[in-house]
Amino acid sequence: MRSRFSAFALGLPEYLLSSWHPSTRPGELTLDPDQRWTRLDIVDTRSGGPFDSRGTVTFRAWWRSDTERGVLEETSEFVREGGRWSYVDGVVAGG
Repeated sequence: MRSRFSAFALGLPEYLLSSWHPSTRPGELTLDPDQRWTRLDIVDTRSGGPFDSRGTVTFRAWWRSDTERGVLEETSEFVREGGRWSYVDGVVAGG
């Protein structure tokens, strides 16, 4: 989760796509260059330990642009296959 947030903050769509599970990964990803991700708080985790094949992370991520500021709260699902974690999907709070 932290590496994906860092990829958003640094504007690295190729990393985001490579860490996205093939079953849900989009064909392409365009990031908004005016949106800056500034802070990540992990709110909760379930499973995702060394012996788990699935896990969830609930987080809050703060962003801003020249005209707006906001917080994204999401519960993300991850799976581990071949020793590597991949993002599957997420449910946005209030969405």
